[in-house]
Formats: sequence, structure tokens, C-alpha cells
Amino acid sequence: MMLQDGPVQLLCLTANSGVPLFTRGSSKPLPFSVIGSLNGVHMFGGGQGVSLLSCGTGGGGKVVWRVFKDSVMLIAVSGGQRSESSLTEEELYLQRLLDNVWGCMVLVLGQDEIVTLRNVERLKRDLRACFSLIDLLLEERQQSIMGNLTHCADSLLPPNPALLQEAMAGFAQAADSECGCLVIHGRIAAATEKWCHLMPQEVVLLLALIKTLSKSGSSSCDYPVFLPQTSPTVALRLLRFQLLPGADVCVLCGPTPSLHRAESQLLCQFWSPLVDSLRDCLAIGERCLPPSVTQRQDVLSLMLINRETHRSFSCVRAPSHQPDPVLPSRARCWELLKLFYIFSVTRYFHQEDSPFEEQTRSSSDDFLQGFSHQPQQCYLVTEECKCYGLQTSQHQLFLLLPLSVPTFALRSVANQTLSQIVTSTGF
Repeated sequence: MMLQDGPVQLLCLTANSGVPLFTRGSSKPLPFSVIGSLNGVHMFGGGQGVSLLSCGTGGGGKVVWRVFKDSVMLIAVSGGQRSESSLTEEELYLQRLLDNVWGCMVLVLGQDEIVTLRNVERLKRDLRACFSLIDLLLEERQQSIMGNLTHCADSLLPPNPALLQEAMAGFAQAADSECGCLVIHGRIAAATEKWCHLMPQEVVLLLALIKTLSKSGSSSCDYPVFLPQTSPTVALRLLRFQLLPGADVCVLCGPTPSLHRAESQLLCQFWSPLVDSLRDCLAIGERCLPPSVTQRQDVLSLMLINRETHRSFSCVRAPSHQPDPVLPSRARCWELLKLFYIFSVTRYFHQEDSPFEEQTRSSSDDFLQGFSHQPQQCYLVTEECKCYGLQTSQHQLFLLLPLSVPTFALRSVANQTLSQIVTSTGF
């Protein structure tokens, strides 16, 4: 739990010949000889009938390999000082990162363009269109976005959800689309039913793409996308419009409507009457909860996942005017929350839809042999805080609390927090 993040270097090579396609991450790239060695040891293992997945480095880092569609090899190399248990958690994060990077490549270029590998130099040029999206995934490890780890869409619970939901449904229908969402500060505030039925990873990657498009400074765009699992070979149009700074609405559609018609006719019709509601959503910020929900003062941070809808929201307690030196900082709370999530889902909350199911099946099965039942709650006491996890048939809740909270009170705090949020918001 106490690992310190080090830089992550991401390498992409052709699977058969080992030709480098791109590198991202650390400002100091790995030497070509090291890249060749990382590729060579993997190829040597493959020639001996061994699939090399990961290894530790002498300096406390980790190296992870993944081959996708027998065409592209992705390698992630992390640095930093880590304990043996933290190295396991680091591997899980890197495996998820490689999975998301491959999804980004398919989202932007389409699967056929990558798998066929007709011209390596052309593919190198085309892959540049993915760099901003890949860089965002690398940056979000230090930020408050959790979806790239959980594969549950980061959400915001608005004060007036019915009004926004009605406007979103009407706007999508008028734009000849069944798939659309309203995004506030990178989080879903309202979405159509079809959008909610997309694969969880696709929703997470689309949110990341919308965020990068918003940073471009344009108020609207018409962007072709391939859904990595639903439509990896046929492109759809992603229409994205900025309603207010920090508030975007988007739809996935076919050849109609034109960008000009949607922007000039439909935006004002459906969203102008809701400017005040949008500003109320923007005011919530990273709290992600409407003002009507009172948050306990002894909760440092929390994440609540709806296992049925694959949506989640997370928040960290607002900083006080006089920060308590005993409590971890906001940035550290986000980091600890992510680490406790990995700790819980790989050791206790073992289920088929876990994002780490394939990577951790053998190790977690060995761990769970000591239990005669499926654990539904867990807690962890560290040098910085106390952590509590709670799982029900519909939800997973992860809490960080100060060391001053008695350990025997953790369960009641978790149950009270879950009940209060679900009752107030229906999440």
C-alpha cells in the first residue's frame, strides 16, 4: 500500500520483427539497446514455448509485456522503490494500462489498420493521432479519474438529474442517435440507455477522448471512432459540442446529421433552457455529489461503484484552511484510494466482472482458499489511514478514514455512508 509512483515508460513494437512504433511516458527515453533487449527476451521465451508476462527489476521497478492480435507488442516499464506486495499491485496497474492503450489505438485507427501492418512507416505516422489520448492515460494515474483502472465510467450525480436526462434523450433522438451523454469535468452527468449499454472500457476510452478533444480549444468537432469491442472495423461519428467550459455533450451517430445542423439548430433547442442546471453541475466539481447529500467529516475519500450499470463516482474531502499535517494530502488520498481498490478486488471482492480477473485468477484463487465463503467486507490499517471496503450485490464502496476513527466503527461508517448516498441519489 505504501508504494511511491515512479515514471512509466510505454513502448510499442511490431510483434514479429520488433520494429519500434512509438515510445511514450518518461521524458528520458530508454536506450535502443534496452528496447532491443526487452523485445529479445520476450521473443526468446516465445521460441522456448514460454509466454513472458512480467518481471521485476533490480531497482524495484516492473516490466510487463502484452501482444495484441499477433501484430503489436506493448511493453510498460515502471520505476520507483516498491515492496514485494506493491510490485504485484503495480503489475495489475500496468496490465490495465496496456489494455487501455491498445483500446486507444483501435478507437482512433480501427483494428484492421493496425493488424494488417501493410506499411510500418505509415502506421508510425498514423499512430501519432493516438499520442494525446495515451498521454492522458499516463497522466490520469496522478489525478482523480478512476475509470481507466476500474473500467467503470466516472460519473457525477447532478442536482436535477431528470431535467438533464430528458434533454439528453431528446437531443440524441433529434441527432438521429441512440447513443449520447452529457460530460461535466470529464464525468458522465446524463446518458442515454444505449450509451450505458456500451462495453465499460469503450465508455471509459470515449470519455478520455472527449477530454482530449475539449483541450484542443474547439467548441465542436466531428471525429471518426472505432469502438474496440462493439465496432472495431466500422467507424462511427462522434459529434462533440461544448455547452459551457467544462460541460460537453456528445452523440455517436451515422452519416446524419451534419455538424453544422446539429450545432446551429439542435444545441439551442435542447440546452439553452438548461444553462442554470449546467452551472449547478459545474459547481459540484470533484465532489461529484449534489449539495443535498451531506458527507461525513471523518471520510477522507470514497469511491462507490454500481456493479449493474458499471458507473462509479469518487471524491476526496475538500481541503481545509488549516491542513492537518497528520492526514494525507489530497493527491495522496487519490493514490491510496486507487491502491486500496486494487488491494480489495484482487484479494477479497473476487467476481467474474472484475477488471483484473484474467491477470489475478491464479494468485487470488490461492489466497481465497483460506476462506469458506466469499468475503463481502474488508479493512486495512496502514501508517497513514484506515481503509474499509464493502460489497453488496449491486454496489462496491471503498472508504479512507483517519487513524483516529476506531477500528470497530469502520463497518457502521461504511454502511451509513452507502445507505445515505443510495437513498438520497438512487445511484
